[in-house]
Amino acid sequence: MTIEKASIKDSEILTEITKKSKAFWGYDEVQMEIWAEVLTITKEYIETQQVYKLINANQIAGYYSYLTEDGDIVKLDNLFVSPEYIGKGFGRLLMDDFLLRIKNTNAKKVILDSEPNAESFYSKFGFEKTGQLETSIKDRYLPVMELNINV
Repeated sequence: MTIEKASIKDSEILTEITKKSKAFWGYDEVQMEIWAEVLTITKEYIETQQVYKLINANQIAGYYSYLTEDGDIVKLDNLFVSPEYIGKGFGRLLMDDFLLRIKNTNAKKVILDSEPNAESFYSKFGFEKTGQLETSIKDRYLPVMELNINV
């Protein structure tokens, strides 16, 4: 397995992974259609953000992306694994790579808006819930989480 920078030609497969991984948590087709645009990883996004893909057996198995919000704050924007790899350590590989990568920068804090079903995953890496964002689904909130690093 390797993790390497994604290229614009990966946009369709990254979008497919994002949508399938999100649907894994039981969201219906109507909700997935509502989210279609925000779950699309465009070529422009790949060109302008830091996007890294995990390759397993010559196939993209997952990816993560991040952006710098402020000089010392990094936002983990996406971390998705193909459903067939969920629960098999692939997410951990991606998160370990991400944290190692940003520890070599001036970042002091990582922030993210978590899928509610993934909150415990991020907690295992030391992220703490600092708030929540209301979503378009009644009584569903995204945990806002952060992790202090390089302090």
